[in-house]
Amino acid sequence: MARFFLPPDSWADQPVLTGDEARHLSQVLRMKVGQGVTVFDGLGQRAAAEILNISRERVGLKLGQIIATRQPLPAITLAQAIPKGKNMDLIVQKSVELGITAIQPLVTRYTVVQPGDGKSEKWRRNALEACKQCGQDWLPEIAEPITFTRWIETQASQPGLKLIASLAAGARPLRELLHQHPGTTRATWLVGPEGDFSPEETATALAVGFLPVSLGSIVLRVETATLFGISALRYEFDES
Repeated sequence: MARFFLPPDSWADQPVLTGDEARHLSQVLRMKVGQGVTVFDGLGQRAAAEILNISRERVGLKLGQIIATRQPLPAITLAQAIPKGKNMDLIVQKSVELGITAIQPLVTRYTVVQPGDGKSEKWRRNALEACKQCGQDWLPEIAEPITFTRWIETQASQPGLKLIASLAAGARPLRELLHQHPGTTRATWLVGPEGDFSPEETATALAVGFLPVSLGSIVLRVETATLFGISALRYEFDES
């Protein structure tokens, strides 16, 4: 059944789809009055709905039973140095499929791509499309890009398991560290750009509590390292 995003403030007595969602239903899918769809609010609620009326910009709905779904655990924040090309689009899409909670794009010393206006909005649209396609009812928060220096200043007081993918000497195997932190329900996964973090950035991260982890003897591409870490966290700690 086709899925549509119905914002939390629209779950009223007379809910309506508007904007892109209405146009997709009416102009692309060409659905008809009386047909059924699924709607979700990005905060864990979903419901079956019947189409009551259709126009290009507004689709009236009648909601069925509202179902609350549990947020995926652990709650994972991805702090991602923005990679080259379209790899950030891929990272956002696949992270949503893996149940990411939040994504913080970072500009580091060796970041090649400088995010332009509208990048974050594009990533948010990508995240929404991924939620619709994979059946995820929780829409992750995607923050505006900031510099690594500004972001890391906020991390000393943040709770949860904090991990940094590192090529530096002394990084411990990811499996070993995860086994040493049973019951983890919140984690931050910090991944650098193609040139890795600078020594100073790595040292700063370690100083505020990040643990350096190795992903094996093979040097992984940025997007592979990112998804490897998220997958490992979900596999190790998800009890759903």
